[in-house]
Parts: sequence; structure tokens; C-alpha cells
Amino acid sequence: MKFADNDIEFLRGCLGHVAEREIMPRFRNAAASNVAEKTSSVDLVTQADLLSEAYITAKLRERFPGALIVGEEAYDADPSVVPALAEAELGFVIDPVDGTFNFAAGLPVFATMLAVTVKGETVAGIIHEPVLGDTLIAMKGAGSFLHRAGTEPQRLTVASPLPLGEMVGSMAFSHMPEPMRSRVAVNMARTKMSFNYNCSAYEYWMASSGKFHFIGHLKLMPWDHLAGVLLHQEAGGHTAKFNGTLYRPGETTGGIISAPDRESWQMIRAEIVGD
Repeated sequence: MKFADNDIEFLRGCLGHVAEREIMPRFRNAAASNVAEKTSSVDLVTQADLLSEAYITAKLRERFPGALIVGEEAYDADPSVVPALAEAELGFVIDPVDGTFNFAAGLPVFATMLAVTVKGETVAGIIHEPVLGDTLIAMKGAGSFLHRAGTEPQRLTVASPLPLGEMVGSMAFSHMPEPMRSRVAVNMARTKMSFNYNCSAYEYWMASSGKFHFIGHLKLMPWDHLAGVLLHQEAGGHTAKFNGTLYRPGETTGGIISAPDRESWQMIRAEIVGD
């Protein structure tokens, strides 16, 4: 059971189809979206999440029997699937609707994310944006590209390094405990401009395409980060956990920063995250 280069087109088609079939018909459609809370009023799940994950999972099982499949919504039933990514011969990690709060609010800032892992290494990552129809694809060692209907694939490149006061970035401090939360929020005022999309897919998109200089998160669930980290790395960026080590499939703690290069990463770690 192997993942080949031509399998990426299958995955791209699968995400495009599920967007048309399950996601967009429920966007801004209260009767069909069926929103429910998971752990809080900002941690939501909709019918689009559940049905999209079920559809993608079924398609993956047909094509890759025996592969480990980790879905955000299925994780609640079996948390052991996440650490299993560190050793799995072939794994797929699905976030059916990243940015569910935005989706449920009718805000078109959400996307589907899919990562492919082989023996503890991310080898492919896809972000599909259902509203625009754009798809970002990265293959290990082959670069990151934006695929848009009617145009040639566009290679993505991270932003050039700048002093902190000239940087634009995002740091998801809402999940951080105090006093880290307040410290990071205050330190973000030292940048030129800061954003919080509440959507990892969009944040990695902006960082991988050079629109943001950096992004950072404390919470490290694989469906939020594996695909995006590979896209950013293949676009020339540097990503590492807060302690400086590389982020790998199966890890869920330690925080993460993506920046244009190692020197920028070190500056952001020191000046934004702090002690």
C-alpha cells in the first residue's frame, strides 16, 4: 500500500466533489447546516462537517484499504488514532470544514484540509477552499502550488524576512492559558498588522503565499496543521515548535510558529511568545 504522485489528483477531485455535494449546499442554509456545540459556543460541528468527513473517509478506504484515517470528528470516538500517525505505514488526516465557527456564521472563511503521512512524515498536503474553488497542493520535495480553474498552477513562496515592526502575522492566542494569552496579545501590537481568522487553513494559505510573515498556534491537533505546515515548508518557510524542534505527525502539544526563515522564527519566538 503506497501513495503515488498520481494519487494527489484523486484527492484533489475528492475534496472538490465533497465541497459541491456536502459543504456549499449547507453554507448560509440554517435548515440544512444543523449546527451543534461540541465543547463550547465557539467549538461547533455541523452536518457539513459530519457528512463531508464520512464521504472522504469512504473514498479513502476504497482506494487505500488498510490506511490509517484520522478525521477531526471521528477522533472523539477513538483518540488513539492521533498518536498512531507517528508509526503508520500510510495515514490520511482530514479536517472536513476548518473554520466551522465562520462557516456556521455565514462568513466565507473556511476550507477543507487533507494531509498524507508515511511512517511519521507528512508527504502531501491539500487545502481546498469551497467558496472560491481554489486548491493549494504540496508534495514533499516538489514545492507548493495554487491551483485555480482556468490558470496554470502558481508556485507559492513565503514572504521575505523583515524587522518585527514591519511584519504582518497571526497568533492564535485565544487557546493559550494565562499569563501567556495576555502576553502574546500585547506583544502582537509590536507588529505592523495582526489578524485572527479562526481558520488554520486560511492562515497557512496566507503564510505560504507570502501575504503573512508568520503564524503561530499553541494547540496542535494534526488536522489543523499537518497539511499547512508542509505547504509552508515547501514554499520555503521555516516551521518549528516553541522549543525549536520539528513538528511531526502524532504530536499534539508544544506550540508552533511558521516564519520566513529560522532567524525570523527565533525573533518571533523571543519577541512575541516570550518566556
